[in-house]
Amino acid sequence: MKILVLRFSSIGDIVLTTPVVRCLKLQVPGAQVHFATKPGFRSFLEPNPYIDKVHCLSGSLQELVAELRAEKFDFIVDLHHNLRTALIKAQLGVKSASFDKLNWRKWLLVRFKINTLPRVHIVDRYLEAAAPLGVKNDGQGLDYFIPAHDEVDVRSALPPAFQRGYVAFAIGAQHATKRLPVERIIELCGLLRQPVILLGGPGDESTGHIIELAFDTQTAVSPPAPGRIPESPYYFPTSSGTSNAQTLIYNACGKFNLNQSASLVRQARLVVSHDTGLMHIAAAFRKEIFSVWGNTVPEFGMYPYRTEFRVLEVPGLPCRPCSKIGYEKCPQGHFRCMRDIVFNLDLPPARDGR
Repeated sequence: MKILVLRFSSIGDIVLTTPVVRCLKLQVPGAQVHFATKPGFRSFLEPNPYIDKVHCLSGSLQELVAELRAEKFDFIVDLHHNLRTALIKAQLGVKSASFDKLNWRKWLLVRFKINTLPRVHIVDRYLEAAAPLGVKNDGQGLDYFIPAHDEVDVRSALPPAFQRGYVAFAIGAQHATKRLPVERIIELCGLLRQPVILLGGPGDESTGHIIELAFDTQTAVSPPAPGRIPESPYYFPTSSGTSNAQTLIYNACGKFNLNQSASLVRQARLVVSHDTGLMHIAAAFRKEIFSVWGNTVPEFGMYPYRTEFRVLEVPGLPCRPCSKIGYEKCPQGHFRCMRDIVFNLDLPPARDGR
């Protein structure tokens, strides 16, 4: 049987589809599993031994449809379920199943703070789309396969102080309201009291430099006085602070590609991450995770899957969640969902079904 899986973005969502791919390949007799996505995710998907071929939306949608039609698929598992995938399915004209995005329930939670969402991880909802083929959850969690040439040798790639162990901190996120303000990242790094590698893309490099500089100069960065809203809710340094000689920072943002960053995550003692793709990559390696949540909430069903994790958030904040995705700035102007988080690193760990 020839099966097409559809998911075009983003990296975290695509990592969350890997149990579906694996179960299709191993549980459907004679399955050939193809995956259609965007070109930026090819390097992550091609090393996956459960995927026989990757198709990319490099040109027009019609060009992709023509390429897919030539494959003569027997079944489509739609894990994106949007207009684009609806057009693909209509033009290919083969049997298909789609996962339920639960958009109305998410809207109720965002707009009216009425939570009717099931306590079911999105991975299990993805797997429901493959259920018509007899597929069941094998309980093996997420997959991430790093090509040998992208494995990072920490002995040659990292400064000596980081070669004996470190915490990986994924400081980036696509939307600003899903990222801690830089002074709060500095505060959290100080509490870790061990070597910390900052991970992110080229766009996070300048933020990483500020964090690195704060520890290099032994100058802390702290929030304003209680009750005072700063001009910028994202960065407000002060000249007074305390030093923390136990925390060392290495800014790796922009220095490593996605697979290499995944390699650094795999070799970390533990991982701190916002609600973003590297959090799910860390879950694929069964790492202990401190998961930081701002305007989004774990109740959306995208918390770390089948690994121990601790949630750092502001529970009960009346304006939260304000979006199922995120914004470039806090709609209320106060950004309390990130600024008011209590960094309790001694929380008991949670697992699925939190």
